[in-house]
Amino acid sequence: MRIIGLDYGSKTVGVAVSDELGYTAQALETIPRKKENQLRKTLARIEELIKEYDAEAIVVGYPRHMNGDAGLRCEQTEAFGAMLARRTELPVYFQDERLSTVSAEKLLMDGGVRRENRKDYVDKIAAAIILQTYLEKQSRKDEE
Repeated sequence: MRIIGLDYGSKTVGVAVSDELGYTAQALETIPRKKENQLRKTLARIEELIKEYDAEAIVVGYPRHMNGDAGLRCEQTEAFGAMLARRTELPVYFQDERLSTVSAEKLLMDGGVRRENRKDYVDKIAAAIILQTYLEKQSRKDEE
């Protein structure tokens, strides 16, 4: 069963997909957004990827504050998740994404990616980190 992972942001949406066994997450692409309040093209592209990879669930990064509080971005993310669930009829799960972008930046720096090129990769790498965290959490639940 494949799962799509998303790093939902105001300017871009990073996308990752799991392998068929649900063990690993791979970064796919970054969907650019022209306007924060317009999602039609973004949702259409996500639906295309769901069909292409025959995904059965969606994981969206949940942007809590470092102290654990949920703010306005969490509300916006929940609304986005509800919209995705309605449009795709797939289950949508939320995964704490604190420090996922920082981790993605560090991976890119360690990999020698130049600063000016990192923006092309950071969101899809963050989506892969979010999805991988979710997959590992599910694996631990299965082992209990």
